[in-house]
Amino acid sequence: MNIVMLLIPLMLMLVALGILLFSWAVKSGQYDDLDGPAHRILHDDDKDMIPTEARPSKPSSKDNQTESEPDKTTKRPD
Repeated sequence: MNIVMLLIPLMLMLVALGILLFSWAVKSGQYDDLDGPAHRILHDDDKDMIPTEARPSKPSSKDNQTESEPDKTTKRPD
């Protein structure tokens, strides 16, 4: 029974500490931007970390076109 007399005040102090910490977090703006981190994870920032010599070069569309394929921008005679 003596332990209950110790645990009840200890519990009340911990609850009061939790409420104080929560109110400090709200006042300091910790919960203001809830959507920013969710959108930030979608941005690809790995490109800055890859060295330029290791990046694959993208060939242009003219390089991929073979001689047998007609140019889609010119008109064919009917």
